[in-house]
Amino acid sequence: MQRKLHHWAVNDSGRCFDDLYNLVYDPAFLTVAWERVRTNKGARSAGADGIAARSLGPSQAAGMLQNLRQEVKERTFRPDPVREVMIPKANGRSRRLGIATVADRVVQASLKLVLEPIYEADFRPSSYGFRPRRRAQDAIAEIHYLASGARAYHWVFEGDITACFDEISHTALMDRVRDRVGDKRVLALVKAFLKAGILSKDLVYRGNLTGTPQGGILSPLLSNIALSILDEHFDAKWKALGPEWKRIKYRRSGGPTMKIVRYADDFVVMVHGSRDDAEALWEEIAAVLAPMGLRLSAEKSRVCHIDEGFDFLGFRIQRQTKKGTTKKYVYTWPSKKALASVIDKVRQLTRRHRHRTLADLLRRINPVLRGWCNYFRHGVSKRTFSYLDHFTWWRVVTWMRKRHHGLAWGVFCRRLLPRWQIRDGKTALFRPQKVEVTRYRYRGTQIPTPWTARPSEATATTA
Repeated sequence: MQRKLHHWAVNDSGRCFDDLYNLVYDPAFLTVAWERVRTNKGARSAGADGIAARSLGPSQAAGMLQNLRQEVKERTFRPDPVREVMIPKANGRSRRLGIATVADRVVQASLKLVLEPIYEADFRPSSYGFRPRRRAQDAIAEIHYLASGARAYHWVFEGDITACFDEISHTALMDRVRDRVGDKRVLALVKAFLKAGILSKDLVYRGNLTGTPQGGILSPLLSNIALSILDEHFDAKWKALGPEWKRIKYRRSGGPTMKIVRYADDFVVMVHGSRDDAEALWEEIAAVLAPMGLRLSAEKSRVCHIDEGFDFLGFRIQRQTKKGTTKKYVYTWPSKKALASVIDKVRQLTRRHRHRTLADLLRRINPVLRGWCNYFRHGVSKRTFSYLDHFTWWRVVTWMRKRHHGLAWGVFCRRLLPRWQIRDGKTALFRPQKVEVTRYRYRGTQIPTPWTARPSEATATTA
């Protein structure tokens, strides 16, 4: 059914779907939605009702799905307020998360299963955040591609939106949702989730006139629908330049060209032109965001040259002269902030009384190291990995020495560090320095959606 919805949306860009509500309470959609809620990382977090998804057994889950189906079908379903949780940020401020009840999460997940294939047909290739089969490395690869070689997009406008999830205008967002969805029952359900309200830590209810709760299952899709106004703006500017030969002629005459790369509410605009062309984007982008009730952050947004370098999605992106040559190349590697973050995690995990055994410590620290290295292995990260490996190895060895106080270093090495390996039974310390570093392949506009027909299927359909 998702493939059909996506196919219809792709074939008719102006189609408005007016009969979707029956899919939201379809048993198959609700079952898949529950499975995604149950296996999600947030399944242990409880909403305002105090019930966590992990705590529900098979019979309880079946009963809940049956009741939900009936309520949604009869249109008696009403979302509960989200439980507010404040998460501290690195800059000392706090990020507000809204944790919905299990029932609300299931309905949101089912609603997302219905709406996502439709809106994926409209989203531009320059958007990467919270989209299926797309990842942060794709965004970094596009920036690297645009800034390298003869393409020469050397000026960069780094954009940051102030409290994006909290300030999106409900009216403007619903207007964009209505462009594709004409089913009033679905629209009413989406609006009900937007207006559900917030239950603070001191159990005080307050309504929300703007924004979509950060942490909700439906929120990433809704934020992409709202922020795609930026993608559409720059895509329209690019198409207005005409065919390829006209764009080449325009660039040779000194005309500026611009490309946006967006990951959720973080974005950069790559500019082929002058600094003045990049500076002019302040007012232009502010004017594009204003109808959605959004504002550019004057503190975090800036204009820079690729030779100065900038941080994006944890990577440092900068053009430098290659050693031994006079040629300049664009390089990407883990930023200082990203390295400091993982170093701090390692430091916290290797505190003296944090774990009972070495195996416990290794089981906690290995996933952190493995996940961080897998994320950054597509950059120039070998030296950073070696530093992280050295730091972690000595932190764990120091932890072990405190557990075996009084052992001479030679005896300690013979007994506990055979061949300089840290191991407890079958569990060994993950070594970042052994991670292979590879260049990520830039996929451009060739990233398929989960519902894109495979070549064999397309041939069969045509036949």
